[in-house]
Amino acid sequence: MKGALARQTGGIINLIMYYAMESLIQYVWKHKLFPVSTLRTTCGQPVEVLHPGFSNPHAGPDFLQARVRIGDTTWAGAVEVHCRSSDWKRHRHSSDPAYRAVILHVVEKADCEIFIGEKGQKLLQLELSVPEHIRRNHQALLEADRRPRCQPVLDRLTSLDMRGWFTTLQVLRLERKATRILDWLHDTVWHWEDVLLMNLARNFGFGVNGDAFDLWARKLPFEGIDKHRDDPVQVEALLFGTAGLLEKEPEADDAYYRLLQKEYRFLRHKFRCQPMQVVHWKFLRLRPVNFPHLRIAQLAVLCRQRRGLLSRVLETESLAEVKTLFDVQPSSYWDTHYTFGKESPRRTKRLGSRSLDLLVINTVVPFLYTYGMQTGEEHLCDRAQYFLESLPVEDNRVVRSWKEVGVEVRDAAASQAILELQQTYCDRDSCLSCRFGYEFIRRDDPWDTSSSGI
Repeated sequence: MKGALARQTGGIINLIMYYAMESLIQYVWKHKLFPVSTLRTTCGQPVEVLHPGFSNPHAGPDFLQARVRIGDTTWAGAVEVHCRSSDWKRHRHSSDPAYRAVILHVVEKADCEIFIGEKGQKLLQLELSVPEHIRRNHQALLEADRRPRCQPVLDRLTSLDMRGWFTTLQVLRLERKATRILDWLHDTVWHWEDVLLMNLARNFGFGVNGDAFDLWARKLPFEGIDKHRDDPVQVEALLFGTAGLLEKEPEADDAYYRLLQKEYRFLRHKFRCQPMQVVHWKFLRLRPVNFPHLRIAQLAVLCRQRRGLLSRVLETESLAEVKTLFDVQPSSYWDTHYTFGKESPRRTKRLGSRSLDLLVINTVVPFLYTYGMQTGEEHLCDRAQYFLESLPVEDNRVVRSWKEVGVEVRDAAASQAILELQQTYCDRDSCLSCRFGYEFIRRDDPWDTSSSGI
């Protein structure tokens, strides 16, 4: 039993190492990290790489639209990369029409001849050795226990290099958030008012309850909210009832809670509401100001204003004014409560300055960007960028860790780039796709300040 498990584990490890090696060969080809003067096909013809092609993330050859001069002939087409020539046969590419446009097979070891197409035309092959320092640096990144792994080269990058990559990361993050907004738009049949509130609700979870607020917002009966927006009690009843927070009895007698229960029983039948399971909400280690009850009470005020909220978000040009839109005071019951049935000392329950900044960063900015892209109103995209550059740096564990290694983070635009870098590249060990990883791998010695790479 143990022997079978060991063999299975060994097989998985070998497979991981194989794909890591193949990815590294692809990386060397993509960035042309090889001595260009010594390239020859396995049959001795000189090879000049005019353009390595564009990485193909979908099914088919690894690189598309490559241009290669082999001997006196210039070829244009696809390039496939493998560790060994025999991998072509193992993957059955010869009979796959998607690979008939391949002009060159790039391998680390050519262990057999290969053919392509129905007529069995012999495919030209190039043995491409990964330079030893590239292999060594890549292994060092994989095994590094420091974070970030590319730390040794960070202080030797120019400010232009840093800004260029951060700008790209910021756009990638906006595009990813825009994709979520577009999914919501599709689900709501392009109802921008609903989507604005759904996006706002998710971010009212401030990370811990983000998914729960997302689920809650998708269940909200917006028709009922609009019809009863002049009645704060009925709006709160709809919101708390949909959240599943009116199902149990409070620990102490609470007249307001019982009133909400009564209203929700009627509204639930009227609008065919389906409450979510209360188990989705998280309370452990949360400060009372972040309890779902209080956040929902604050959102109730915005729900009553939602018909005019969209136009105000789109029209407001001042950062201070846009934050004022979300600076709401919940109903008086919440002055002395953080949850139902438990009184607390009287306190005004408004959002803090940092929370308002986060709502602008995570709700207003991506919403303006998406709306501007969809409607062609580029000034809204520019305003989203202006807001990001005007807001202070976010204070969280990830941003602090990058600042500690000397990376300058001046504003929210930079901190959003850092978060994208961490989540999309560092956390996924995608150093080969990161520009900082590229700078580390390409250098002869990443720890040598005089190292300049190939």
